[in-house]
Amino acid sequence: MGKVLSANLGYPRIGEKREWKRALEAFWAGKSSKETFLETIKTLRLSYLKKQKDLGVDLIPIGDFSLYDHVLDTAVLFGLIPDRFQTDDKEIALETYFSIARGNQDAEASEMTKWFDTNYHYIVPEISNDTKPHLTKNRLLDLFNEAKNELGIVGKPVIVGPITLLKLAKGYDSDHFDTLLDALLPLYVQVLAELQEAGAEWVQIDEPILVKAQSEEDLAAFSKGYAYIKKNVPELKLLLQTYFEAVDHYQEVTALPVDGFGFDFVAGKAENLAAIKTYGFPKDKVLAAGVVDGRNIWKTDLSATFTELQTLLSAVKDHKNLWVTPSSSLLHVPVTVSNETELDPVLKHALAFADEKLGEIVVLAKGLNESEAAIYGAVEQNRADLNALQQSVHRNNAAVQAELDQLSKELPTRPASFDLRQQVQADAFQLPPLPTTTIGSFPQTKEVRQARRNWRKGEWSDSQYDQFIKEETKKWIDIQEEIGLDVLVHGEFERNDMVEYFGEKLDGFAFTRFGWVQSYGSRCVKPPLIFGDVSWKEPMTVKESAYAQSLTNKPVKGMLTGPVTIYNWSFVRNDISQASVFNQIALALKKEVHALEEANIRMIQVDEPALREGLPLKEEKKAGYLHDAVYSFRLATTFVKNDTQIHTHMCYSEFDEIIDTIDALDTDVISIEAARSHGEIIATFEDFHYKKGIGLGVYDIHSPRIPSVAEMKSYAERALNVLDPKVVWINPDCGLKTRRTEETVPALKNMVEAAQQVRAELSHTVSR
Repeated sequence: MGKVLSANLGYPRIGEKREWKRALEAFWAGKSSKETFLETIKTLRLSYLKKQKDLGVDLIPIGDFSLYDHVLDTAVLFGLIPDRFQTDDKEIALETYFSIARGNQDAEASEMTKWFDTNYHYIVPEISNDTKPHLTKNRLLDLFNEAKNELGIVGKPVIVGPITLLKLAKGYDSDHFDTLLDALLPLYVQVLAELQEAGAEWVQIDEPILVKAQSEEDLAAFSKGYAYIKKNVPELKLLLQTYFEAVDHYQEVTALPVDGFGFDFVAGKAENLAAIKTYGFPKDKVLAAGVVDGRNIWKTDLSATFTELQTLLSAVKDHKNLWVTPSSSLLHVPVTVSNETELDPVLKHALAFADEKLGEIVVLAKGLNESEAAIYGAVEQNRADLNALQQSVHRNNAAVQAELDQLSKELPTRPASFDLRQQVQADAFQLPPLPTTTIGSFPQTKEVRQARRNWRKGEWSDSQYDQFIKEETKKWIDIQEEIGLDVLVHGEFERNDMVEYFGEKLDGFAFTRFGWVQSYGSRCVKPPLIFGDVSWKEPMTVKESAYAQSLTNKPVKGMLTGPVTIYNWSFVRNDISQASVFNQIALALKKEVHALEEANIRMIQVDEPALREGLPLKEEKKAGYLHDAVYSFRLATTFVKNDTQIHTHMCYSEFDEIIDTIDALDTDVISIEAARSHGEIIATFEDFHYKKGIGLGVYDIHSPRIPSVAEMKSYAERALNVLDPKVVWINPDCGLKTRRTEETVPALKNMVEAAQQVRAELSHTVSR
């Protein structure tokens, strides 16, 4: 009998205290040399591998580490470089790599979008019909040898699979898919053959696209592709890894000529288990069982999971054919709970971040290899920790539960139709055509961050901090007036994060010190923990919004984060339904919207940038999620008066899939991105007649470049080919928190100038 192995699929890149982020940003800012940067990064990378080795993980991933994004790494590996960044060099320079991701003054960055249904963003590969892939440098080989030579680790290289890579790419016609796949396969073989030559035993090929719907042609491509790879690298063992859901075509997938299959037994638990029970599991193949949640931060129920693994062990027949793994890469969770010294012990003892999850995996494998008695102490402590949280007062708020019980099943509705509201609001606000605004936040400068630190440490009094926030708010109200924006915002200088800020002011949330995860590039977020029943305590935004409104005669938007985004950008309790948590948050926000309206804030933006990212990957689950999302948003917003204008914001989404839902939110204005996708999103509205207000994100704020007037004007003009000018607004594609003042002000001036030029052209057309 062999041995059940513990294996990891991917480890967080950012470091326990974001050392990776600081190294990147110092290099980008010219504060460290290329040599210093690369040496720092190498030290971090090796420390992550050593930690996994010390934790007792049998199979450690190699190549999951990235300087920016693993999809970009794979595209660069195979020379899939957008034409505007092409060079004659075979090896892609570091500066070129970062330019593809971030743009430069001469070229726009590649598009960025959500990685399946997560809050991680990947760089979308750009491929044309006549792209000729080529191997630039076998980065995986270098990383494998580094781990082997310096740490004695024979790692498990990880690479995004060829079909997922092509399916996530853009720019080529679908009838060129087979040609491009045929060009890529020999390059994959070359990479794998070199790894085999260096001593690699297993390679993990990630094909998460398999959890989405597959056509017969798709399945044929998998069959052809993996037959080719296996034929040409027959001795190397290949693990075909899926995650985020169950595979639909279990029999076809498990018939592929590879040596093992990785399945998600958290998000896809029921369906994957049912498939194995119905069809069995291939003899002499490895099952990498993703039983530890790679995307949430609660401890695994070790007792229940051990029982599930015993069932899987009986299906694979031999211990050597079972691996215990996380359900996905641990990229999506923080590094370690050990640094969280300030959490309530009841909560802390129920948490497991990346390191703790690997510890759980090692414990479960040990129990399978030895006996359940061998892990008895760990299982009993685990049970006690989880029970303590479940029985706590935080999860048993009778008032919140009574409010939920009283909700109607009917969708909440506004008191009047949009057409009537539009006229009432036009009379109330007297805005020009194509009104200009921003999404909410302005640059969080070093001074702003230092002020917040001073206040949090008690070095500043509340009054000192409030005065500082007032001064920043007034400065930016004046700047907005000078730029000529039509609708202003207070700038959100008091806010650390658009979700964390609200969580700190609501019951049912908790916060970590070092619970950071990567969102995109060096941008890290620290999701709140929704661990109890959520409830509103007191006004959260009224003071700052009312003060800003007192400084100007122009409308100032109140700024809130919506219930679905708060949910999707938090680590959320898993003991009650998603809809119940949505509605708990919505009921709290409803009280805040009412407080803003009472303070005479008549434009209120309730942002839902994460609504699309939470869309289930399975078609049959989408309708329920979207209904629950619309219900909770309308629960929070539809009670307002007709002359209160409700805005929302969404970013980096395939809107065509949810355009009916966007319409059903019944907002007065929605702002979306148009610049990062190079205006492609506008095509959605060529087929859907959208009549409500729509703000076009004509300025890509995720790049340091300052877009020209002509560039932003072109996006507006394209939109006006399909949208009524009466409903179009002009704005950036997202908040400006991460940009510098010297980038923000000229870019907004260009944006206002672009809007004014289009206005003048519209006026001229009407007058004729």
